[in-house]
Amino acid sequence: MKTNKGLEYCLIVEGAYLAETEAEHALRDPFIEDWVEQTGHFRIHNMGDIEVAPGVALGSLGVVMLDDGVFEIASVDPEHPLTEHKAKGVAEALRRQDMFDEITVEPRAGSEEE
Repeated sequence: MKTNKGLEYCLIVEGAYLAETEAEHALRDPFIEDWVEQTGHFRIHNMGDIEVAPGVALGSLGVVMLDDGVFEIASVDPEHPLTEHKAKGVAEALRRQDMFDEITVEPRAGSEEE
């Protein structure tokens, strides 16, 4: 019994980054900088408080390198996978930050399996 809620989405992004850590910094840095401007400080436990898009915390996103300069951004929280709506919200936020050259939203590989 499969519903649309079981389908998990991710973002496929392209950028001039040589490693996952560089892409992860590109993802996180603008949101952390905004947080610091708003609150005056940042601690690592704030990652769960910083919203990238409605219902999506910065700390719940992970980056995996798929190919040279191509990365997957997806939820690392199995209790809160990215729905299509949330993934599109994250994509729009990343486009505003302009840290990646290309951003697409796709169903995550293997998300249809139980």
